[in-house]
Amino acid sequence: MIKNALLISLSFIVLIGCNPTTPKLPYLGQYDVVYSKTGNDTVYHKIPQFSYLNQDSIRVSNQNYQGKMWLVEFFFTSCPTVCPIMNKQLLRLHREISSDLKKDLQLLSFSIDPGNDRPHVLKQYRNFHKLPKENWDLLTGNETETHRLGIEHFMVFAGKDSLSAGGYAHSGAFTLVDAKGYVRGVYAVTNLDMTVNEQEYLRMVKELNMLYHEYLTTRKKIDL
Repeated sequence: MIKNALLISLSFIVLIGCNPTTPKLPYLGQYDVVYSKTGNDTVYHKIPQFSYLNQDSIRVSNQNYQGKMWLVEFFFTSCPTVCPIMNKQLLRLHREISSDLKKDLQLLSFSIDPGNDRPHVLKQYRNFHKLPKENWDLLTGNETETHRLGIEHFMVFAGKDSLSAGGYAHSGAFTLVDAKGYVRGVYAVTNLDMTVNEQEYLRMVKELNMLYHEYLTTRKKIDL
C-alpha cells in the first residue's frame, strides 16, 4: 500500500542556475538560512552518513557510492503491491539509459523490513527478479533509522502499518541524489491504484539526464 503521507512543500524547492541554455534541477529537502552582512545564503542538507549491509553481506556506507549520482527507493521483499511495480520501472530505466550514464549512476534499494530482509534474502530477491548486479545494491540495516532516513532526508514515506499489505507502508516514489549528496528530484512513478504514472517516469528520465549533463560539466571543470 502506498501512503500519501509526505507532501513536498513548495517552500522546500528553490530553483538555481537560471541559465536558459543549461537548466539545472532544484535542490530539495531541509535547509538552513545563513545570515551575513553581505546577504543571506540557503544551505541545503546533504544525505547524512549511513551504514548498511548489502545483499552480499558487505558493510557499505556513503563513501562506497561517492562521486556517483543515486536513484533511491524504499521497499521490502515480501511487498505484494507497489514494490514489484517500482522495480520493473527501475529495470526499464536501466535498459533505456546510455551505457555511459549507467557507469555514473548507483541504484539503491533500502529495505524497510530488515527483520525479514537479511542479506541472503536480498540476494535471493535480486536473483529471482534478475536485477543487474552492477551498480544496484539492496541494503538492510536498522529499521527505525531506515524509516527516519526515508522520511527526513530522501523525502519519501516509509513505516510500519498494520492495515497495509505486508505490514508496512511506503511511497511508490524514487529519489534522485546528485554526486555531492544533495536531493535533486522526487518522482511518484507509481499511482495509488498501482498503475504506472508514465508522465512522472518520463520526467524522472529527463531530469536524470539533465543531472548527468550537470555532472559531466562539473567534472570537466575539475579536470581542467
